[in-house]
Amino acid sequence: MRTAKLSLLAVALILSTAARADRLPLPADAPPSFKAECGSCHLPYPPALLTAPDWKRVMARLDKHYGDNASLDEKTRRELEDFLVRHASARSRMAGEGDPPRLTASAWFRREHRQVPQALWRDARVKSASNCTACHSRAEQGSYRGREIALPELRD
Repeated sequence: MRTAKLSLLAVALILSTAARADRLPLPADAPPSFKAECGSCHLPYPPALLTAPDWKRVMARLDKHYGDNASLDEKTRRELEDFLVRHASARSRMAGEGDPPRLTASAWFRREHRQVPQALWRDARVKSASNCTACHSRAEQGSYRGREIALPELRD
């Protein structure tokens, strides 16, 4: 048990110096529907995490949104897609693999989280790699700074 806590502390220290994309605030012109619709199930991810074509692929398949039906009325869907595309990344370095693209499958995500033990992703408090707020205490404000990482094991 002590070894596991020390290992997790080491991971936290490594992650605190490894983060590069540590500021990804939501654009000020985010429509209210962005937090209401996207944020009702998960952290409303910053648009800069994907390219415009990737966001279009995500929005085109909301009926099969990562295993859930996240369908929207056409007006809201269009409003959200326009917002996401307008603020999308010009570079595909964060784009994930798959259809729809998965941020957690991107080379960027894997590199930034390479020191995280697989057991942490399965922890009931984390549930999956897509649950940013489980470890990034200020993710909702768009901050992913290493010094703000609080692994669940270290909070107990």
